[in-house]
Amino acid sequence: MKLYQIAVLFCMLACGGSQSPGPSASAGPETPDERSKPHYLALGDSYTIGQSVAPDERWPVILADELKKAGKPIATPQIIARTGWTTRNLLDALEQSPAEGTFDLVSLLIGVNNQYQGRNKEEYRVEFRQLLQKSIAYAGDDAGNVFVLSIPDWGVTAMGEGNRDHIAAEIDSFNAIGKDECDKLKVVFIDITGISRTALNDPSMIAGDQLHFSGKMYRLWVNEALSRVKQLF
Repeated sequence: MKLYQIAVLFCMLACGGSQSPGPSASAGPETPDERSKPHYLALGDSYTIGQSVAPDERWPVILADELKKAGKPIATPQIIARTGWTTRNLLDALEQSPAEGTFDLVSLLIGVNNQYQGRNKEEYRVEFRQLLQKSIAYAGDDAGNVFVLSIPDWGVTAMGEGNRDHIAAEIDSFNAIGKDECDKLKVVFIDITGISRTALNDPSMIAGDQLHFSGKMYRLWVNEALSRVKQLF
């Protein structure tokens, strides 16, 4: 991998950088119409906040739009996510600034930075379980209103060139842990990793930073998740 690619990768995937989107929430006070709709909380990292895509191309926003089209309108998603976050970072953020109230739907997508930083897998298991428990609590103690998306494979991007097999194996290992923990708590686990790997032969699935995925890819994730999510609330 070229030196400039390494520098960009470190700044954007591991650290977040000064230009990375910060934690995001629904803008402004809710209208009466918004308050009457089911509420959705999306927890995660760069993939949930939509690094390098427009706000309306974030996958939680696309999901909300598709649910509306399917006759299940929900309020504007509240997003707590930031580029570079590990499971530990997300736990700390929720301790410092917890989301208020309960939600009818909660999603979790986290772990790519644990993998990138070489964090211990048992540490990931413990912290991922804690995040699942928090997600269930946010969902009114109802695991049936929570779903997890698997970690996508960033190795298919230009930044993963030359190390793709190793990255893929690591991503699969972290996802196996995530699925195991979801099964224990009866949380829906939706595998979008295979879909992310189709970007290897389709540049339109990659964002302009050559590291994250495009809105086109995020729409495929939503297409995969939609039928199962519709049954959750």
